[in-house]
Amino acid sequence: MSAVALLQTDLPLPLVRRGKVRDVYAVDVDRLLLVTTDRISAFDVVMSEAIPYKGAVLTQLTAWWLGQLPSGIAHHLITADTDAILAAVPALAPYRDALAGRAMLTWKAEVVPIECVVRGYLTGSAWKEYQALGTLAGEALPTGLRESDRLDPPIFSPATKAETGHDENITIGTVVDRVGGETAATLERLARTIYEFGRAVAEPRGIIVADTKFEFGWRDGTLLLIDEVLTPDSSRFWPADSYAPGRGQPSFDKQPLRDWLEVERKAGRWDGEAPAPVLPPEVVEATSLRDRDAFQRLTGSPLDLARLGLPVAR
Repeated sequence: MSAVALLQTDLPLPLVRRGKVRDVYAVDVDRLLLVTTDRISAFDVVMSEAIPYKGAVLTQLTAWWLGQLPSGIAHHLITADTDAILAAVPALAPYRDALAGRAMLTWKAEVVPIECVVRGYLTGSAWKEYQALGTLAGEALPTGLRESDRLDPPIFSPATKAETGHDENITIGTVVDRVGGETAATLERLARTIYEFGRAVAEPRGIIVADTKFEFGWRDGTLLLIDEVLTPDSSRFWPADSYAPGRGQPSFDKQPLRDWLEVERKAGRWDGEAPAPVLPPEVVEATSLRDRDAFQRLTGSPLDLARLGLPVAR
């Protein structure tokens, strides 16, 4: 049976990169294999422990969203079905356990080096900048906004891509300088369209998509939506039933992990740098349960462990 939690893969394909969470392999000149491990990072530090089912949640939720996006939005996914992947790449057959539920076969694209962030609520780094300067990425916002206030219309807030460390908010003018006016306008249009679609789907299901980020890449003259889409890792999900502006909100993402690490840091037991302290089992379990709760609320069904070939955690 597949592993409950997987920290790293070692497949018989050329490794393109190993990110904080994903191991990316080249299948051939046209295709990539993206394996979402169960690694987790917080405060830009990758933890030593894996989070059970995390990779499957991120992969299967992305595939679910991509399967119902509005027409006219092209994406890179070929398949997230393990059997279909093994049929397309027979050399991976001995590695079924590592791939089960966690892998996507995708088209290769030339990545646009911009994080396309859309903010529907004033929170996180946007709230910190607004408090200090009344701006977001240098652009003035209305006065009198509170933490977690809804932003109508949502704000397109691009950022630089960073493999390590924090992404940096940049102005739309900077995006134009880097990729050209036409591409910048297309990125903003696509990001807004996908965010509005995701928000409309999530809200009736009890989840507020406070903000999210998308990535795009060029293939044959078309901008494709790539990487993960509207997941607890790429988005800030809030429970709608407890939303109240004027304060921070509980979240479906890494909140149990962040809360515990903050306690360790304030107590002087962790300096905020790698390596992170050993995570207690209850923090690992709470993080795993929160990911799966978000998956079930959005899709309407629990993560199907049997169908994906994943074992039940003990």
